[in-house]
Amino acid sequence: MTLISARTATSARTAPREGRPAAREADGLAVASFVLGLLGLLVMNILLGPVAIVMAIVALTRSTARRGRALLGLALGVADLVVLAVLVTGNGTVSWSLAG
Repeated sequence: MTLISARTATSARTAPREGRPAAREADGLAVASFVLGLLGLLVMNILLGPVAIVMAIVALTRSTARRGRALLGLALGVADLVVLAVLVTGNGTVSWSLAG
């Protein structure tokens, strides 16, 4: 193997693939859905829950490499809506407090 062909083979292995930006975007959506779903359990679950669900579904349809994180974001988004429903039916408000 000559030096030129070795360099070409090395650069072919390290060159970015064509579909990588879309996969990176899907990975970012998966992580964002997880973070928003987790944050939604504490604050603004009426807004962050549905956003986390939509972002997780989009990440899953775009075949993210972080499938587990997208599924967790989906589950946390649903949990946000369940917490919201419990709060609304329990005490008639969409807010909660640790003070009692």
